Amino acid sequence: MSKISRERRESRLVRHNRVRKKIHGTAERPRLSLYRSNNHLMLQVINDDLGVTITSVSSTEAGLRASGGRTVEVAKALGTTVAERAQAIGIKKVVFDRGGYLYHGRVAAVAEAARAAGLEF
Repeated sequence: MSKISRERRESRLVRHNRVRKKIHGTAERPRLSLYRSNNHLMLQVINDDLGVTITSVSSTEAGLRASGGRTVEVAKALGTTVAERAQAIGIKKVVFDRGGYLYHGRVAAVAEAARAAGLEF
């Protein structure tokens, strides 16, 4: 791992920890957590009080894997899918945890698609 990539990763983790001090998911308003790798996106709806994942979606799933996981279009599909799965189990409001990533590109596309599909945050 090069020095620059190590510094970027450490900076993201510092931002993530700073955000996580303020954000906490409850049963009424769980946390929508996002993880972005170079190739894929993963989303989880988490109840931090119980420490359980309520629902999740990933770009590695069969229906989304065909188009590749690194595009904004896949991010929009993931946002819509996680909103539908959350609403199916009665969750309408969430707290968005962008994971220390900048609110831009795939991260913003996930958030906007989830809002458009009916999640409130």
